[in-house]
Amino acid sequence: MTKPRLFTALAAALFALAAAAAHAQIAAPRTLAELKAEIQQRADRKAYPVSELDAAEVREALANLRSLDRDEWAAAWSAIGDRRLARGKATESSDRSGAAEHYKYAFEYYLFARFPLENSPGKVRAYGRTLEAFAAYAKLQDPPIEIVRIPFEGKEIVGYLRLPKNVRPAPVVVTIGGLDGRKENASFRHDAYLAQGIAYFSFDMPGTGQSTIRRVVPGAEREFSRVLDYIAARPELDAKRVAIYGPSWGGHFAARLAFTERERIRGAVVQGGPVHEYFQPEWQKKAVGTREYLFELFEARAAIYGAGTLDEFLAYGPQMSLKTAGWLEKPSAPMLVINGMRDTQVPVEDVFLLMRAGSPKDVWINPQGGHMGRGAALSDQKIFETVTLPWVVRALK
Repeated sequence: MTKPRLFTALAAALFALAAAAAHAQIAAPRTLAELKAEIQQRADRKAYPVSELDAAEVREALANLRSLDRDEWAAAWSAIGDRRLARGKATESSDRSGAAEHYKYAFEYYLFARFPLENSPGKVRAYGRTLEAFAAYAKLQDPPIEIVRIPFEGKEIVGYLRLPKNVRPAPVVVTIGGLDGRKENASFRHDAYLAQGIAYFSFDMPGTGQSTIRRVVPGAEREFSRVLDYIAARPELDAKRVAIYGPSWGGHFAARLAFTERERIRGAVVQGGPVHEYFQPEWQKKAVGTREYLFELFEARAAIYGAGTLDEFLAYGPQMSLKTAGWLEKPSAPMLVINGMRDTQVPVEDVFLLMRAGSPKDVWINPQGGHMGRGAALSDQKIFETVTLPWVVRALK
């Protein structure tokens, strides 16, 4: 096989791993036809992870996708991104607003071209194009999005900072990306904070994107502690009014910071974040094959651990448990904990563990919701507007 196959190779690997692991319940990956149908259906109803893509362009890209080869996947979506990027460059001098829209679509298509992780040459190239398109988009915004580089352990933490107009020093929300999302996803989606006089600062979680820490380990949250140091040194930002937001795996790090940085933050939003039960082999043997996730869930999860086999993956996870580490009984900054009762990716029991111990917490659970509380009746955006945003505004004001 000269190129990695998106699902054919994954299927063989997963079935082999399933045979080796007792009681593993790893579902077969979607066929090409099933995947196309699912993606188009999600695009039509503006659902994750294609909520920001144009449904007609999604249909075009899917029509050009002939196999499940990873590089072909990257090429099909990058072609739309390339076209959008070219249109942005062509119109930037005459129509800044129109160019910004093209750049936004460009980086969204490139992000989906590398979804859920950069595990082939084509996907690596697509992520590089993501950064190019986002930089073009950022400079056209008013107020602009600043690309910040923070020295850290001989490397640089890269983040995106956007300040509201006429508020100095501004309170700030630090947003941490998830397993398959990147800081580019988070940036413009949090523009609603600006109208509330709140800045936002977005970063990749450890093991993903441009994070300086290349795999998830206990203590990796120190990267974000360095970000808090940086905020304290910026006169435009109010270091006494900082909140943390983490979706999915990013929520795990938001929870960690609620404990380790409780004196320096006003609160943390933990939306669908792993706490303890998620890390147990019994859960992962079932959850790794969920159809709630489009594809390559095992590969994405294993990659952030640096694990190559199911056995390695299952053995690695428990060390990340906040319960095993003894944190849950400790005092924390205020938390808003969000999830859906029907989450097949992160068990809702992890919400209950946070509720039962330590400091009081605010909890929002969608009885009909899946991962992060989303569902047919409640989109990610609706949850943000009606639950997350009001809570953060109260915490910071």
